Amino acid sequence: SVGAGDLMFPNGTVITPDGGTLIVAETRGRRLTAFDVASDGSLSNRRVWAELDVPPDGICLDAENCIWVAAPGSPGAFVRVAEGGEVQDRVDLEDRGGFACMLGGPERRTLFMLEAFAANPERIQGRGNGQIRMVEVQVPGVGWP
Repeated sequence: SVGAGDLMFPNGTVITPDGGTLIVAETRGRRLTAFDVASDGSLSNRRVWAELDVPPDGICLDAENCIWVAAPGSPGAFVRVAEGGEVQDRVDLEDRGGFACMLGGPERRTLFMLEAFAANPERIQGRGNGQIRMVEVQVPGVGWP
């Protein structure tokens, strides 16, 4: 069955620690969209969680209910946003795009940032150009994944 339609290139997802909310990154929509998750797994109450200035790719959730957003681009960034879209923190990348992120490590305070070249086909063809950058953050991760 289809739980939700008309999403603009859905990408990263998180579920809140209580299991009650699913948040989806809509890359082409430049927004995070939230749904209530019922006990049977069905989705309802679709709403915009945050409008963004960047196209969101992978996302992860922290204990203050903020979301770290991987932003592809040339160069890209990792942006921490609160519900409503206010930017709380930002890690700009030097020359790569940001594609995925996860909070882990001791106390889940290490932000693992997956970055790679994406815009230039000659730079990516048949080459390992990605890397995982790590930075310590103040607020630990929660939720799934």
